[in-house]
Amino acid sequence: MKNFLSLLLLFTLSVNAQKKDCIYDVEEKTDSTSLKVLPNVLVHEKIFGNTNEYLFFGLLNNNGVPMLSIQQLQKSKDFIKTSCLTKSSKIILQLTNGKIITLLCADEEICSELMYDAEAQNNIRILTGYFYFTKTNYEELKNSNITLMRIQFSGETKDYVLKSELISETLKTTSKPDSYFMQFLKCVE
Repeated sequence: MKNFLSLLLLFTLSVNAQKKDCIYDVEEKTDSTSLKVLPNVLVHEKIFGNTNEYLFFGLLNNNGVPMLSIQQLQKSKDFIKTSCLTKSSKIILQLTNGKIITLLCADEEICSELMYDAEAQNNIRILTGYFYFTKTNYEELKNSNITLMRIQFSGETKDYVLKSELISETLKTTSKPDSYFMQFLKCVE
């Protein structure tokens, strides 16, 4: 009986830990607007030769509308071509339950910005875009892991395999990309 009570207490603590409060970068509410923004989380890292590519997810709720922000960061000693998102761009997610989920681009047109880091002698490109969920796909994302993600940029499509655990070599962070929505969607509802 004592073991059972200990197990029950441990289970209760783990359930409460999973429902911990969400941490926001921005949380503002006025009479006419409300905005909640979660910190960006690394979901993909590719280091090959002189080139590093990082992809971050961030969730936000803008006046009751949950959205996904993606940020692509590329660094290279070589030239980096421009990436753009348009109104017809999409993020397509394949879930472990076999379902395919599509997120729709909220931007009319946005392209990556080029910067130069003189100290490290790197070209840097940053692209930030926003995507809408649909009511039909929102619930599926809360209940199933992601196995594959496809981003339809303007003029090209890129596929990303999302890992169950990503330990960043350069950023020294750990994340769980395949369960990102299961972990954080509750924070922007």
